[in-house]
Amino acid sequence: MEKEETRAKTTVREYRTEELAEAAGIPVRTLRFYRERKLLPPPRREGRIAWYDDHHLARLRTIAALLERGHTLGGIAELTAAFESGRDVGQLGELLGIGWSEETPVRLTPEALADYFEGEVTPENLAAALDLGYLAVDGDAIVHVSRRLLDVSSALVREGVPLAAVLETGHGGRGAPGGVGRRMNARI
Repeated sequence: MEKEETRAKTTVREYRTEELAEAAGIPVRTLRFYRERKLLPPPRREGRIAWYDDHHLARLRTIAALLERGHTLGGIAELTAAFESGRDVGQLGELLGIGWSEETPVRLTPEALADYFEGEVTPENLAAALDLGYLAVDGDAIVHVSRRLLDVSSALVREGVPLAAVLETGHGGRGAPGGVGRRMNARI
């Protein structure tokens, strides 16, 4: 049965092996295969029971999305290792085959911004993005500081990483860009 705990205003959902596999839409055998190949971090153990959480589910969704886009399990393992070693966003983009260009600010309507982050645009997240300098208001438009940051952030949200976690990682990344990959790995 799904287990929930409340810790410091956050709810952590935990799943047994079968429940996680069902939530991710994969067979239990595939889940175990990913774990053996170190594509998935180890679960929390309570005796003989393995407890997975939403971070594991987000990782499984990311793996599925990358497989759907034609990446191999070997390439996904390389990407996972890159996260764990703390590579920066530019290096991860190279692994994913995303060509980076110069920073380009993006003008958006509030509705267009909401479309990028389906259901994640809250007053708290907007305030955090403004505080970080990712967003600015220019008349009726919202200006995002970087096309590539907008694309990467929205891709993470589509793969199940909460926008608040992405922004929190960005906040922690001020002055320490090499650690962003490690902080994102902890989130996914």
